[in-house]
Amino acid sequence: MQDPNHSASFWIGNALLGLALVVLIFLGRLWEMMGSLAMLLWMGMAGAGIYLVTRDKGPSS
Repeated sequence: MQDPNHSASFWIGNALLGLALVVLIFLGRLWEMMGSLAMLLWMGMAGAGIYLVTRDKGPSS
């Protein structure tokens, strides 16, 4: 039996989590430029990424 591949939302979620990691690495510099908006940006990206990844149920057992 052939299991379906992951959905597009799974891959978009992974991309958002990757971008959130980059934002987290440069959070100190971004905080100086953007203030608390940098933290809100990171939290929004990480939250949306986790939501999209967990929304995909994955292959069936």
